[in-house]
Amino acid sequence: MCELLAMSANVPTDIVFSFTGLIERGGKTGPHKDGWGITFYEGKGCRTFRDPLPSATSRVARLVKEYPIKSEAVICHIRQANVGRISLENTHPFVRQLWGRNITFAHNGQLKDYKEALETSWHEAVGESDSEQIFCFILEQLINTYGREKPPTDELFNTLTALCQKINQYGVFNTIMSDGEFVFCYCDTKLHWITRRAPFGPAKLIDTEMLVDFKEETTPNDVVTIIATQPLTNDESWHKMAKGEAILFKLGEVIEQHTNN
Repeated sequence: MCELLAMSANVPTDIVFSFTGLIERGGKTGPHKDGWGITFYEGKGCRTFRDPLPSATSRVARLVKEYPIKSEAVICHIRQANVGRISLENTHPFVRQLWGRNITFAHNGQLKDYKEALETSWHEAVGESDSEQIFCFILEQLINTYGREKPPTDELFNTLTALCQKINQYGVFNTIMSDGEFVFCYCDTKLHWITRRAPFGPAKLIDTEMLVDFKEETTPNDVVTIIATQPLTNDESWHKMAKGEAILFKLGEVIEQHTNN
């Protein structure tokens, strides 16, 4: 399956360290060679880079790695195709507008017998992937429920969690979404996260020879959370999300959380 990566931070931060580790899994240390993409938020604006080529050898990925874009919210995805051909239109993350914000969506997993249950009336997928259809369904349900007015954060979190639980009935469903202010995560099988804050220390990537001492790159007030399908370092303590767990991050901190316990 695919792998996900996201960041939520309280100050504009680059994701070069984590991104460098993840893209190695796109055809070098992992099988996720069917495209990759990343969205960086800057206020209400965002810039997205996508490429249907393997991230480990992509020249676009090299550009992103060597150009440290600073952001408070980032969504990234490397693809192992199962529904939909290898093409740019089927490459995550997907970005659409809702309530005056750019919404970014990426998905890990595969659904079965979902088309009738997740049918949409006017949001239409560009590609053939189940992931984009899921995104269209979520957006349409939010519009049908709330219209043009964005609901309070806690209510929106509960609605997103309930929609994810419904979608999860049709197969494996791990997802990350962001509007640039919040990062929402829902776990079915695999998602991990780590929050880095003072006192900062060193960390080494699993997939390539890269070591960073974060105290040299940060200030004592920085808070940076990384969410990933699988941990990217083995010398830090990552939190493993439980099946059915949902978390909403803002500025690097957990502000809403749902578990099935």
